Amino acid sequence: MHAKETLFADLMQGRAQQFQVPLYQRTYAWTEKHLKQLWSDILEQARLLGSPGENGSTHFLGSVVLAPSPQNDATFPRWLIVDGQQRLTTLSLALAAIRDHVADTAPVEAQRIGEQYLINKWKSGNDHLRLLPTQADRQQFAAHIRGPRTDLDTDSGVATAYAFFRKKLVEADDPAAPQDVYRIEQAITSRLALVAVTAERGDNVHRIFESLNNTGLKLSQADLLRNYLFMKLQARGEHVYETYWLPLQRSLSNDELEQLMWLQLVLDGDDRVRRQDLYAAQQRHFENTKAGDAEIEAYIKELHRRSAHFRRLLHPEEEPDPGVRAALRRLDAWQAAVTYPALMLLLDRRERGELDSAGTARALAYIESFLVRRMICRVPTNNLNRIFQAVPGQLPLDVPVTEGLHRLLSSENRFWPDDAELREKIRTAPFYQYGRWQQRKLVLQRLEESYGHPEPVDFAAAQLTVEHVMPQSPGDEWLRALDEETDEGETAEELHARFQHTLGNLTLTAVNAELSNHPFERKQGLLRGSHLEMNRRIAATERWGVREILARADELADRAIALWPAPLRGVGRAERNRDWQLAHQVLAALPHGTWTSYGDLAAFLGSGAQAVGNHLANTPGVVNAYRVLTSEGKVSDGFRWAAPQDAGSDDVRARLAADGVRFTATGAADPAQRLTADDLAALLAGTDDDRADGEDTAQDGTAGAPGEETRAERFFRQLAADDSPETVEAVRVLFAHWESLGGWIGHGAGHVTTSAYLMLGGAGGPGRGIWPMTLYPGAGRGGTAEVVFQYMAAREPFTDRALRAELLARLNALDGVDIPEGKLELRPNIRLSLLEKDRNQELLIETLTWFRDRWEGRASS
Repeated sequence: MHAKETLFADLMQGRAQQFQVPLYQRTYAWTEKHLKQLWSDILEQARLLGSPGENGSTHFLGSVVLAPSPQNDATFPRWLIVDGQQRLTTLSLALAAIRDHVADTAPVEAQRIGEQYLINKWKSGNDHLRLLPTQADRQQFAAHIRGPRTDLDTDSGVATAYAFFRKKLVEADDPAAPQDVYRIEQAITSRLALVAVTAERGDNVHRIFESLNNTGLKLSQADLLRNYLFMKLQARGEHVYETYWLPLQRSLSNDELEQLMWLQLVLDGDDRVRRQDLYAAQQRHFENTKAGDAEIEAYIKELHRRSAHFRRLLHPEEEPDPGVRAALRRLDAWQAAVTYPALMLLLDRRERGELDSAGTARALAYIESFLVRRMICRVPTNNLNRIFQAVPGQLPLDVPVTEGLHRLLSSENRFWPDDAELREKIRTAPFYQYGRWQQRKLVLQRLEESYGHPEPVDFAAAQLTVEHVMPQSPGDEWLRALDEETDEGETAEELHARFQHTLGNLTLTAVNAELSNHPFERKQGLLRGSHLEMNRRIAATERWGVREILARADELADRAIALWPAPLRGVGRAERNRDWQLAHQVLAALPHGTWTSYGDLAAFLGSGAQAVGNHLANTPGVVNAYRVLTSEGKVSDGFRWAAPQDAGSDDVRARLAADGVRFTATGAADPAQRLTADDLAALLAGTDDDRADGEDTAQDGTAGAPGEETRAERFFRQLAADDSPETVEAVRVLFAHWESLGGWIGHGAGHVTTSAYLMLGGAGGPGRGIWPMTLYPGAGRGGTAEVVFQYMAAREPFTDRALRAELLARLNALDGVDIPEGKLELRPNIRLSLLEKDRNQELLIETLTWFRDRWEGRASS
């Protein structure tokens, strides 16, 4: 028996061999949580590979315990994987995804990847696979390694992992932060370190497995560094601890202290260090410089000094200058922790006398503008940490600090949108679907403040939410008015989808929901009486349609351009490329058994359906391009493959059927499997969007000030305004049963759109527990129960897709419910009126009891 550090490439490539997962092993079980962490580590290693002169440390992935297989022979070594099959299976699927990602453009490279890591070229049958999973996973894994991938089991974790990597590789093509796919391959194969423990016949491999997995409570990076510092300090340890460290520790939590330590490293020039490597990096610095007591005391003293700056980022009210304080408050509301290296630099330069408060406020305005303009123009945020970590080291030295920051952020590779791009996106982009809720609200708040009303609204006290003037669920009167403005070949519904979420159609309001979907004339009275200037201006118009939305968008664009400074020079008109990249990402994320339309994709992008069709027809390599159909669910007459297809694979309907798309008797794709523009936005939002922990954060709805309507009362009032008394009573019965199961009813904070969560776990918000459904009053269309599969996927035990699939099957047993499997990644709705049927109510209560039992049994499973 021996152990050695190795790499995936060293383990897998070379002579023909096979790694076998024993039949007694559990099936592949990594969830999206594990996959996201691995992908983050892979990208970090790929970045290190792309940094000249900087290799950094490899990432330790874990151990692999191997033993000779009983089927082993001298010409074809076979190994049993006693431990580590999850890692090896995941890395193999990631490489299969890379192979398929480059297959159209670089077939020779695709073949190389397959032969080096995935297959034994001259072997057949099971021996063809370099990794042979347990029998339960074998068919699915082989389908992804060999192809073609038809009739796949979408409940398979293998299929889910492969789809995850295909989607992430499309995202990696983002022009705002491009990642070289071959560098990603190299990171997987040669930058992820493994410890391979190889046993001889007769060794107790299970004892090895137990010892490798015997872990205790880990110390934080701050704990490790503190212990190191005071172990090194000799004579002055007590003095330094009492004078600097103890006040520092009292003013910051352990997590905040760790963040400050990391920021100090970044500010001192180590802009590549990861927070999880803080201890090793700082220890290496001290060892390399042979630091003694004086140097370590100076480090702690400097940490103490900078803690006052850091606290102002966390608590802006501690900043004495009003201009700087207001800017810090806005960045705090934006949740802009990613900007902390630049903010700490500015506060440090001000304390050193290199910058006054006016200059600091102006520099903060550039940072705010950089964030806001990128958010409005939908520039991805995935490279923001690198941009701001690099500020201390890249700030120009030949100009004052404020001008230097303006110049640095204006560089073309920073993607700070210019005035022309900002104006276009305010007119066309679905603002409501991007960024977080507090960011959208802050943009509208700043725009309202720009009017300079003599009696400004107290936004801190006002319970304002974002409201659509043209409603999200338009009635017939709205659609008839829109029909007058449609272009040839466009429906009123498609026009509505294109403009409903644009900034010109959004405002802030505290009005009640029962009028939210009524015709514009009914809204005018409410808006006219608003304290907000923007609402009074909307009310002054005679009608509300596309022309008015665009006119208001132009007015808001003028104000946005004045509010948020532009970059020093134009950053190029690359936004269209970014929009197409967004299209590629969302198409790669389409779940099995779903399709979308040209109009839906256009509305999601803020584009036109014809432009979408032209792009897909002329761009090779777009994943799932054939799943974009007409609004009737038909293959477009103008559809053509953008690149030559494999023999026999050019039948679009056959490809759709293989992807789980059903067809009606008329030959159209099943409309129940269609993903709307809102569904597409939810796909990319993932599990961390507004309803998870934001505007609608669940709280007990029974408490309230004396004489004030409680959240629970508001919910039922709004529900009764739209649904029958029988439906309202059925919901009350459902809530009572849920509480008898040990759950509680949380209610959202929204006034215009209120909500009710069926919660399990600690009170205080969905992030602290789990909830299977969120109920919404109908606002003109009938109340609904939203089944939150998307959020369950990040919460145990429902990270297991098979459990979510069972929940789907149980819900589909209700009469009138038919949720397609493709929406298992989303948040499909059930009409609350269905609960008027006694049998449906019984089945739903049984389902919720099953859900509760699975959740309570998670700890022992």
